[in-house]
Amino acid sequence: MRKLKWLNHADLAISKTPSVGREEYLDYMTFRRNDRPLFTEIWGPIVGLKEEWEEQGATPAELDFSAFSYRCEKPRAGLAVRTGRVGGYPEQAIEETEEHRIWRDGLGRTMKLPKGYATLALPMDFPVRTMDDWLKIKPWYQFSEDRFEPGWEARARQALAEDRCICASIPGGYNETRELLGEERLCEAYYDDPQLIHDILQTLSDTAFAVLERATHGVKIDILSVHEDMAGKSGPLAGPSQIRQFILPYYRRIWDLVRERGARLFDQDSDGNMNPVIDVFLDAGINMMHPLEPAAGMDVVKVRAKYDKRLAMYGGIDKFVLCKGKADIDRELEYKLPPMIRSGGYVIAMDHRIPNGALLENYRYYVRRVWEIIEARAGGGEGGQQ
Repeated sequence: MRKLKWLNHADLAISKTPSVGREEYLDYMTFRRNDRPLFTEIWGPIVGLKEEWEEQGATPAELDFSAFSYRCEKPRAGLAVRTGRVGGYPEQAIEETEEHRIWRDGLGRTMKLPKGYATLALPMDFPVRTMDDWLKIKPWYQFSEDRFEPGWEARARQALAEDRCICASIPGGYNETRELLGEERLCEAYYDDPQLIHDILQTLSDTAFAVLERATHGVKIDILSVHEDMAGKSGPLAGPSQIRQFILPYYRRIWDLVRERGARLFDQDSDGNMNPVIDVFLDAGINMMHPLEPAAGMDVVKVRAKYDKRLAMYGGIDKFVLCKGKADIDRELEYKLPPMIRSGGYVIAMDHRIPNGALLENYRYYVRRVWEIIEARAGGGEGGQQ
């Protein structure tokens, strides 16, 4: 077995030289201008890929991705306020072997991280099954003054001076309840204990509203973001009716607040096939989505044709073509890039982490072909430049 040198998220971080400032990015993603197509790598390699590329002759600059040219936004500045859980149990180590690590996390869940192929742990149990369980930990989700980090406003103003977008995050309406109940119990609770789900989401809503209502008196938020990861290949784990009943009021309340105070993008992160629920999420305020996985049926060209300028996107390039051949890469890019470049509001990017088996030579070719298509479709200019 190959010995791994890059084991966790921090080891897999990539280096880019972003050059697109705040106003250009916001205007591009809200379809106000389409001067320069954008191109990025969202997350970089998965565990084990750097070792593969090193064996294939990658330079240090290729291993940290600084050798590859992109044109992307300057790093978003996360507003230093907390809308999610504050507090919890002290973490406790349980077991560590060569194969895995097990510990108890801040929610009291038993977590297991397999070594060598994963960087995200999975819970083996969950803290909430009943209203009584929820009430024990509910104070961690309620408003408190320590949700504002020292110097939060000055840090935001400095980021604006650096021409970076200000981004505020809220807990996912599906994801946070899934973290508390687990997928199976959450799906049951939509039907047999709706009051529990309403109470959790009302608490999230009240806290996020209180925090962001105060924060936006001093700083204008550009982007509201939410992490959901609520779908697999066969579709989402909550349907339109559940989203409309439980999640939409929460989203809508927070989005209406920050939008009225200048926010322009509401960005949702979810893997899997989200096609069945895009309409209801648009009603909830979402106007940008990523990463749009082709293997799960997400086709950015078809999504753009259906929703036009109602939905900006980034991602959507099939990562698995890098495991195939140059002709496959050409077919993927020649199908997707011309219409997406022409319509704007889209950042060219892989649909998730670059998988094991993706050849270094194929990635080099992919980056080169993206720039060639950008130059051909956008009239030349800055091809290959960041």
